[in-house]
Amino acid sequence: MKNTLKVAALYYTIACIGCNAPNKESTTTAKDSALGKIEIYDSSAVNLIDSNATIEIIGRNYKWSEGPVWVASKQMLLFSDVRANKIFHWKSMKDTPVVYLTPSGYTDTAFRNGENGSNGLALDKDGKLLLCQSGNRQVVRLNASLDSPKPAFTVLAPNYNGKKFNSPNDLVADTRNNIYFTDPIYGLPEGDKDPTREINFEGVYKISADGKTTLLIDSIPNPNGIALSLDEKILYVGSSNEHTKWYAYHLDKNGDIQNGGVLLDGTALKEKATRKQGADGFKIDKYGNIFTSGPDGVDILSPEGKLLALIKIYNRQTSNCAFNETKDVLFITANDVVLRVKLH
Repeated sequence: MKNTLKVAALYYTIACIGCNAPNKESTTTAKDSALGKIEIYDSSAVNLIDSNATIEIIGRNYKWSEGPVWVASKQMLLFSDVRANKIFHWKSMKDTPVVYLTPSGYTDTAFRNGENGSNGLALDKDGKLLLCQSGNRQVVRLNASLDSPKPAFTVLAPNYNGKKFNSPNDLVADTRNNIYFTDPIYGLPEGDKDPTREINFEGVYKISADGKTTLLIDSIPNPNGIALSLDEKILYVGSSNEHTKWYAYHLDKNGDIQNGGVLLDGTALKEKATRKQGADGFKIDKYGNIFTSGPDGVDILSPEGKLLALIKIYNRQTSNCAFNETKDVLFITANDVVLRVKLH
């Protein structure tokens, strides 16, 4: 199973379009603000975001904000502060985010370095909260009401073939309760050389509705962000390593990978960027476009892998993003702050 996808990628490369940022003549740049600006590279992007859209701070002073998810039934945003081992929630434009759950990702009492808290958050088809626990190195479901959270968890994926995961990072659930997640080494105290590491690759996994954990891919270096297309027929995965890439894989009726490959090679984007980060967390908008943390902020990609626009964030690395239920508001986790941008 491990090497199957290496072969598939050879004959099924979906696209590698827009690997270079457009020329200045094709770029519309909004007026600068203290936080960032919107850059439009393709005329179709004007239907997605205003070039003068305001980037607002709704929360600040976090150690490393990550994994945002919008809970429509509660009209609240949840997000992780990975290094503080906490989840925060935010409910309205007048509120300051407050602690929602602690501990969120590491529940032992022994001292541990590294990124200990929850990272990616998601909701399953029943609206229950799913967490990638970086410190505990497992994927869990919150075993408590969303109205009265407490650190009680049902473990969904404790290990793979008896070996501890590296540090589950991001996840997404489909309408059949399959859960897909990435497992890079970022949460291990000493990274790929960590003495507690038990798996010698960084994988992409599926937890099926019956609870079985299956390895889907082991050939992507530093798999990070993950999402499903609107029809749940394509699984997208971002690689945050030096030669950052986004991948797309076709799924069969059971939610298993048929074939796939590189959607966009972002190496050139990263080289030209001021903030030279790789692909991190991302979400899919109401048109199927990919809003992805990456070089210089949140890059907006078409389903074919074309760079449409950039929400450029100054002086901060972005980690992930989330939409509200109508997908006309985007929330961005960016280092020590959480941002909000209104879309069309």
